[in-house]
Amino acid sequence: MRGMPELPLVVLVHGAWHGAWCWAGVQAELDGRGVPTLAVDLPGHGASTLPFTDLAGDAAHVADVVARAGRPVVLVGHSYGGAVIGEAGGQGDVRALVFVAAFCLDSGESVARQTDVSYPPTLAAAATVRAEGLLTIDPAQATASFYAECPSPAAEAAVARLGPQPVATFVQPATVAAWHDRPSTYVLCSRDNAIHPLHQAAMSERCGEVVTLDADHSPFTSATTAVVDVIERVTRAAAAAAP
Repeated sequence: MRGMPELPLVVLVHGAWHGAWCWAGVQAELDGRGVPTLAVDLPGHGASTLPFTDLAGDAAHVADVVARAGRPVVLVGHSYGGAVIGEAGGQGDVRALVFVAAFCLDSGESVARQTDVSYPPTLAAAATVRAEGLLTIDPAQATASFYAECPSPAAEAAVARLGPQPVATFVQPATVAAWHDRPSTYVLCSRDNAIHPLHQAAMSERCGEVVTLDADHSPFTSATTAVVDVIERVTRAAAAAAP
C-alpha cells in the first residue's frame, strides 16, 4: 500500500539436522499475508552443495545472505539456528531477531556448554557421533524428540529428510550475541522434547519479549499459524519503527 513502509525480508534459519524445507508451511502463510521470506539452507544441509562448516561458517553464510538482500532483515532461527542468528545478527541491517525453541547464546558460550546444565535430559539420547565428526539422529527417536505433536504423515516426511550435523557446530563458542543490541523475541515451546522448556525459559530471559506456545519442538509444523502470527507482528513492528 502506498505510504506504508517496506516490510523487512524475513530470513528463516533452520536448526540442526534440518534444512530450509522445514519452513515451507510458515513461508506459505507469510506469503498469503504479504510478508516476504527467504529460507536458507546452511552449508551442507538440504539442497546446499557447500561443505559442512562450524558455527562461525554457518553464521558467515547467513550474514552474506543478509548483505546480499540489500534491504532490512528480520532473522528467525529455530533450535541451533538461534545460535546462528545470534552470531550473524550483529552485521548488516538486521532489525529484529526471533528465536523459535532456540539456543540464545551469549559471547563465549557454545550449544554444548548451554546443553550441559541442570535441566532434564532431552535430545542427547537420540544423537550419535560418527567417526567423521558428524552427529546423526536415530530415526526411531526423532519423532518423539522433534515432532511429537505433529500429524504423523508430516512427521514421517520430516524424519526422512533429516541429515547429519557437524559436531563442530555445537562445540564452537559464539563470538557475538546480537540480542544485546537488536530487538529480540523468544518463542518458548512448552511441550518440547528436544530443548527442555525450563532450559528455554532460562535462555528466553535474554530476549525483550517471550511468547509461549503449547507446542513441540517443531512449531513450524505443529503450530504454524501461531508462529506466523509472531513473525508477522515482529516484522511489521520492525517496519513501523524504521527511521
